Amino acid sequence: MDLSVITREAVFDAIAECDQLGRDRFLEQYGFERARRYFLRHDGIYYDSKAIVGVAYRYVAGDPLSAGDFSGGQQTVGRLLTRLGFEVVADEPPSPQQRLLELLGTLRVANTPDGPARHQPITLLWALGRAAHHRPRLVPWQDAHPELRGLMREYGQPTSKATPEFPVLALARTDLWELQGHVGPIPPAHGKPITWLDEQNPSCGLKAWAYEFVALDESTRAEAVEMLGGAFFDGKLPQGLLEEVGLRQAEPTAVTPPHGPSPLETYLRLCRTIEAAEAHGDHDRITITTREQPVRSAAAVKAVLIRSAGRCENPTCTGQPNDVTKNGDPILEVDHVQDRAAWGRDHPTQMIALCPNCHAIKTRGRTGEQLTKLLLSEARARHNAWAYES
Repeated sequence: MDLSVITREAVFDAIAECDQLGRDRFLEQYGFERARRYFLRHDGIYYDSKAIVGVAYRYVAGDPLSAGDFSGGQQTVGRLLTRLGFEVVADEPPSPQQRLLELLGTLRVANTPDGPARHQPITLLWALGRAAHHRPRLVPWQDAHPELRGLMREYGQPTSKATPEFPVLALARTDLWELQGHVGPIPPAHGKPITWLDEQNPSCGLKAWAYEFVALDESTRAEAVEMLGGAFFDGKLPQGLLEEVGLRQAEPTAVTPPHGPSPLETYLRLCRTIEAAEAHGDHDRITITTREQPVRSAAAVKAVLIRSAGRCENPTCTGQPNDVTKNGDPILEVDHVQDRAAWGRDHPTQMIALCPNCHAIKTRGRTGEQLTKLLLSEARARHNAWAYES
């Protein structure tokens, strides 16, 4: 079987179809098993590489390949996907916790006369603090610059200049960090990159998978903070730094165990309810008013609102209303990133909670198409961080 006809665009089409259907329905529809060895990793999400290639063939040849039509090994599927510029990962994907701590453990920083430079660790601690308080994941450079510069002046190595431009660009070369909203390639961190940052004003922050996982898992967040402190601050993170970035631990107090299920338990239960309904065909039911339209799941809306923790999930949100509804709830609107009326999946992996302003930009704004792509990636990453806990 000649797989060389498969294009990069066809692989993206297959990935999009998998996102729309969900992993299990996608595999069942095309007759593939879950991958045991080789995975395609895209936007922090792992896909069954053989199934993706088999379905990608459909987008160039008209019909998909079945599992028996070709081998799914490294020499076939792995080589093809690598040639097309995709990342192929062998063996089971690491847990988000393992992945986060491994990436932190491999940070490459410059040496100063006083020890390892602290610019990257300070930048990461600042971002971890934002996640801990569910503040917007991505921050425009013009806002991040003064905050980070102040932290570096106070807590960086004595012989280091306060230059946030270097860690912001250096971290963008890792799987922890991203820049959004710029035109053209990201320049190298050396030289004078501040001119590019000032002109482009990209938004920067942790990647969605890392942000959502540390926001959700307090123990992993604490372990990440401890690792950065041990590697770059001689094991003694300044309390002032932790307080300024919002990571200072409060004194332990007696806590009464909460009654009822946790938000995570409720979210996972709702997702199981949604997926069971999909398996029974409820996803394809319609209601008839003046026109036919797909049924919408109340469980999916509730799950997304739980996941949002009361904050707009647009990572570039510039500020949701301070007011609340008459019931005291945050003013948020749950949106199907892929329009439900066009049969987008009625599942939290393709739904997102938005403040009214972000919802209007997504629906009617000039940059709505660009924002839609970002929100779809965000919804997938946030859901996967929660679903991993099951």
